[in-house]
Amino acid sequence: MSGVEDLPGWAALIVSLLLILGASIVLIGALGLLRLHTFYQRMHGPAITITLGAGCLLIASMVFFTVAQSRLVIHELIIAGFLLMTAPVVSMLIIRAAVYRDLRARKAESGATAGGVYTIGEEEANSPAPGER
Repeated sequence: MSGVEDLPGWAALIVSLLLILGASIVLIGALGLLRLHTFYQRMHGPAITITLGAGCLLIASMVFFTVAQSRLVIHELIIAGFLLMTAPVVSMLIIRAAVYRDLRARKAESGATAGGVYTIGEEEANSPAPGER
């Protein structure tokens, strides 16, 4: 087996469905990046969709090359493991850096103070303790 034309129908169906699903999920994340207004909202879309969308694309690649080469191809598992370990951590660190940047700049209109977890300036003295809400 050398190419797509020699791929069995069941494998072509699985690969095409996974490619369409993965591409759709990545597209939804990209549209969320464009549509949402604040930095914190913009980070939410891609941070969640990157792992599922990339996972579908990697599984499609794994199925295609396993069937095409008639042997088990698992290189994509290493890539998927790396993505699953690093993508959430990187997103969290970027958002934390933005929160601390906004707090240092004392930007009250930013999303950093939403929910009452972080406070700015005089709000700290007037806000209730976390257990008193």
